[in-house]
Amino acid sequence: MSPAPAAEPAPQPPPDPDHDPDGQGAPIGRRLVLGTVGIGAAGLVTAPYLQRGFEVFLGAASTKDPTGLTGLLPNGGGFRYYSVTASVPERGPENYRLTVDGLVDRPMTYTLDALRALPQTRVVRDVQCVTGWRVPGTPFEGVPLTRLLDAAGVRPEARAIRFSCFDGTYTESLTLPQARRDDVMVALRMQDKPLSHSHGGPVRLYVAPMYFYKSAKWLSGITVTRDVEPGYWEDLGYDVDAWVGRSNGRDDAPTV
Repeated sequence: MSPAPAAEPAPQPPPDPDHDPDGQGAPIGRRLVLGTVGIGAAGLVTAPYLQRGFEVFLGAASTKDPTGLTGLLPNGGGFRYYSVTASVPERGPENYRLTVDGLVDRPMTYTLDALRALPQTRVVRDVQCVTGWRVPGTPFEGVPLTRLLDAAGVRPEARAIRFSCFDGTYTESLTLPQARRDDVMVALRMQDKPLSHSHGGPVRLYVAPMYFYKSAKWLSGITVTRDVEPGYWEDLGYDVDAWVGRSNGRDDAPTV
C-alpha cells in the first residue's frame, strides 16, 4: 500500500488496494454521496483546476470511508480510492520514519529528508488495478529499493522482503529478486509532484510490473526475511506473484 480498498472462474479478488487499503468503518453520508455525484454531473472533470480539487476531496473523504463508496465515484485522475482501515494518520518531514531491518547487517532508519537526499530514479508505466481500471503513462520517482537493501547489507540467508505501513494494518511482500528489479522503488513522487496522503504519501512502495495492490501505501517498514510472508490481500485470495496479465485470472496487457 486503504477505504475498502478480475476475474475468471476462480473467486474474484476484492477491490484493489491503491487506491487501496480497505476495511470497515462508518458509512459515508447520503448527503455527501448525492452532493458529490451532483458535482460530477455539473462537469467538473472538464476543468483541470477544479478536477484537482475534486480528487483531493475524494481522497480526503476516502480516508474516512472504508466502506469503499467513494471508490465508486469517478474522478478525472482515473484512480479509485480505497482503504483497509477506518483512518490513516498523516505524516510529514517532522515525524515520518522508514526502517530497514530483519536479516541485514546494518539496520537503518530514514527520515523523509534523508530519502529525498538519496539518488532518485524515474519510471513511467501504466498503473493497473486488479479490478480492471488502468491509468496510462503514470510517472513515479523515488529511491530504487535495491539501493536501500545494499546500504543495509542483506545477509546470505535472506530470500524475501516484508513491507509494513503506518496505517497499522496493510502489509505486502516480494521475493528478493523481485525487490531488486530496477522498476521497483520507494516512491516519493507521482505524476511529477510529491505523493499526497491519499495516494499513500509521503512514501509508498511502487512495483511497476505488478498489480497495484503490491505497491503498498504509507510505507513505514522494510523487513528482510528468510521466506515470503503473504500480505494483507494475499491472505484474502490475491496472488502472491501479481504480474499484470499473468495472475489473478486476468489477461490485462502487461505494464512492462
